[in-house]
Amino acid sequence: MYLFADRLYRRDEITLDDDRKQVIFTTIDNEQILQWLREHDFPESFIEDIQNEDQSITYEDNERFKLIILKYFVPDPEDRLHFHDENVVIIVMKNTFLLMGRDQRTIKELSARLYKRYRQRDSLEYITYTVIDIIVDHTMWIIDRIDDQLEAIEDRIFAEDLDEQEVQKDLYFARRTLNRIAKLSVQSNDVVNKIYNHFPIETRKKLKYEFIDLKEHLSFSINESKTYLDRTGYLQNLLMGFLSNRMNQAMQRLAAISLIFLPLTFIVGNYGMNFKFMPELEWRYGYLAVWVVNIAIAWAIYRWLKRQKWI
Repeated sequence: MYLFADRLYRRDEITLDDDRKQVIFTTIDNEQILQWLREHDFPESFIEDIQNEDQSITYEDNERFKLIILKYFVPDPEDRLHFHDENVVIIVMKNTFLLMGRDQRTIKELSARLYKRYRQRDSLEYITYTVIDIIVDHTMWIIDRIDDQLEAIEDRIFAEDLDEQEVQKDLYFARRTLNRIAKLSVQSNDVVNKIYNHFPIETRKKLKYEFIDLKEHLSFSINESKTYLDRTGYLQNLLMGFLSNRMNQAMQRLAAISLIFLPLTFIVGNYGMNFKFMPELEWRYGYLAVWVVNIAIAWAIYRWLKRQKWI
């Protein structure tokens, strides 16, 4: 568990104080925090939303609590372009800002990033904006990373040592990630609007430009993720076209080889027939003549195929 006061520090146990400002980062399964929320009449329906892994992005509030659930993308070890989303729960009370996540690594990352921007005089509303901005910036970084990888994939498609299965796998996971980002960014944009509209008028005036910037970043995430999603489709078509072209070239070479040997097979087949009167069988240079004819025919066909650029 991480606590902000005049600095960031870690404690296994934190004494929750309703009378002073606290910014707390902890995991969703922290029973101390959950019990404290229940003791302060935190709605049981909110508790269920917090603990539900499939809970979508949402904003709920009542007289004492504001509940915000967002998504934070974390890398998946299965592929470098595969990111899956985890719930990040933000609870804002009169003097307490509480952020809860399922993974300790996510908590550490978010707390460390907030600490770089945190000032003691920041209001809880401004801290809420800052955390959301950190999550959105992280999503934008993932989009930029996928963009860089798509550039590399395009170069790999034309490489001689192309591993098509690896490229197809990267494109598959890139599409999954971008599609998820586009969908969740739209939901996040709606929630950000709700958060801003539920702030007091004075707070809205102070944070007007911050939230304009935040919504611009979300619009960027939506538009760019859809653009790169289309690009993955283009790269998939490019890969399939390249593989199809390579297969056609291989089949063309096989057809050329067959074309060379087809007349030779015909000639050899004639002399394999068991007829009694075949003049060439009695001719002294018959064997040599057949070889000369075969080589001449093969060479002529080869030269013609060469001019036609079949081989």
